[in-house]
Amino acid sequence: MDTRNFYAGEEFFAQLMLGASITNEGVRFRTFAPAAERVELVLEDELVPMSKVADGNFWEANVAGAHAGQAYEYRIWHGGSYVDHADPYAFQSELRPAHRSVVADLSFEWHDAEWMSSRTDCHNRPMSVYELHLGSWRKRSGDEPSDDPADWYTYAELAEVLPKYLVGLGATHVEFLPLNEHPFDGSWGYQPTGFFAPTSRYGTPTQLMALIDALHAAGIGCIIDFVPVHFATDAWGLADYDGTPLFEYPNDAVGVSEWGSRNFMHSRGETCSFLQSAANFWLGAYHFDGIRLDAISRIIYWQGDEARGINGMATDFVKTFNNGLRSLNPGCFTVAEDSTSLAGCTKPVEQGGLGFDYKWDMGWMHDTLELFQTGLEYRRDGYHKLTFSMAYFGNERYLLPFSHDEVVHGKATIAQKMAASEVEDKLAQARTLYLYMFAHPGKKLNFMGWEVAQLREWDERREQDWFLRDYPAHDAFFRFACELGAIYRNEPALWEMDYDERGFEWVESSDEEDVTYAFLRKDEKGSRVLCAFNLSGKPVKKTLSIEGASAATLLLNTDWQRYGGSTPNDSDSELACGKAGLTLTMPACSGKLVRMLGERAS
Repeated sequence: MDTRNFYAGEEFFAQLMLGASITNEGVRFRTFAPAAERVELVLEDELVPMSKVADGNFWEANVAGAHAGQAYEYRIWHGGSYVDHADPYAFQSELRPAHRSVVADLSFEWHDAEWMSSRTDCHNRPMSVYELHLGSWRKRSGDEPSDDPADWYTYAELAEVLPKYLVGLGATHVEFLPLNEHPFDGSWGYQPTGFFAPTSRYGTPTQLMALIDALHAAGIGCIIDFVPVHFATDAWGLADYDGTPLFEYPNDAVGVSEWGSRNFMHSRGETCSFLQSAANFWLGAYHFDGIRLDAISRIIYWQGDEARGINGMATDFVKTFNNGLRSLNPGCFTVAEDSTSLAGCTKPVEQGGLGFDYKWDMGWMHDTLELFQTGLEYRRDGYHKLTFSMAYFGNERYLLPFSHDEVVHGKATIAQKMAASEVEDKLAQARTLYLYMFAHPGKKLNFMGWEVAQLREWDERREQDWFLRDYPAHDAFFRFACELGAIYRNEPALWEMDYDERGFEWVESSDEEDVTYAFLRKDEKGSRVLCAFNLSGKPVKKTLSIEGASAATLLLNTDWQRYGGSTPNDSDSELACGKAGLTLTMPACSGKLVRMLGERAS
């Protein structure tokens, strides 16, 4: 590590100098604590003095015979008293509620060289992300609430079942809610204490590597949530690490977040180097393909408040972060959970942007859910909630999210939000909603449980309601989800030109009375897929004029009986295009995907 880069906020490998490094003789322990009066290593039950090294801001102890698996912490003295802290750069931690760091051997034999050499940022590739909280996807206790660590499946056990499941669902990527070490289960990892340590809830670092290796072998990309804004306040963590606010702001007005956690001070180069090195470590050591940054609005604006203005030092950090990670990890990508309207989130840094590859389209998510929550008789009044996003989809590289945030805290699940009183009607609308999502320009993200149309809000103490597949309506919905995923992956028109205005064309966008919509998705070779929707409560027959089309093949009808609808399976699979155009009969609250055949006029 170059200490000049470390202080300048330009370092991406700080863990090579700091933390616990296994050597031929034992273990070298090193920490950055410039304001400390004295630092001692607490290794198991042994107290080892540490000495100042380098410029005097670093403390070191070399312990012969120390080895992987030993627990340790640093006793940091300041003002005549001490606090025992976990190592900020530790690669492993004890299982909560214990919190000491653990010396880790990260030796692992990878088998994904072909994947790593050919991976891509997916700008012109399909991306259907399955967002997953690892501790509640499946639990040994089933759907009974439990906080018992014995009920969690391990990384190794999930490597046996998760890749195959995601392939069957048609997902291209899995996004894990933060796997960094964290003390409180209910924070889901968003209030971290160990930024380099995968949570020990589910096993060891090398077991996590084996899970990623298995996912890559199955053709599934891996994304990890990363928290660059704030950290947990536990006294043994990062807060007041050397007796002073080392990582955080000294002023509570900007130093304490709305969640009660401590905000990182991005104007300190040491803090930026810490965060950049942690992110680079997940991409490098663990072979993650993408990294999603949480709460970016709090980086762009002071405390996330636009009225306070842009936080220039924090946005500079993001620019360095994005450029550095892509340079060091070819084919990787970064994603911003950005709810602001600031332009240029996915614009290259060299062109004045923030340099992210993707931005969550929160406006699309709110508008879409609001219309589907509206009673059928009132939808004509909100008709253009589904046309508005088409006016701006090319402004950024958007990712369309129905994330964990939309299925907790009294919000109801996605299927439950649908404006209907009967379950079958809710599921019919949910099928149409998801078809619209997969047809819309942009990449996709759905939270676990969507594929069975879960009707219970997410609870991290319980596994998803997999028993729903015992009910025909939900099992049919699962079949729909799998077939939709397969069609999406196999139709380049649905993803190849996501961010090119030539890849989208309206066919019907003004039918407020019948609440119908139709548009074409196109690929580079000229193939076209018609996406048609009826969001009213009555059947509608539509004749659509599509230039150059001589015939059509029906790819999917959300109302097919095998999905839980009433239309015979695969009926009208071959559709004729007359002189007037293509005529479609659309059942109430339904959608269709149609592959258009014939030469497209130039």
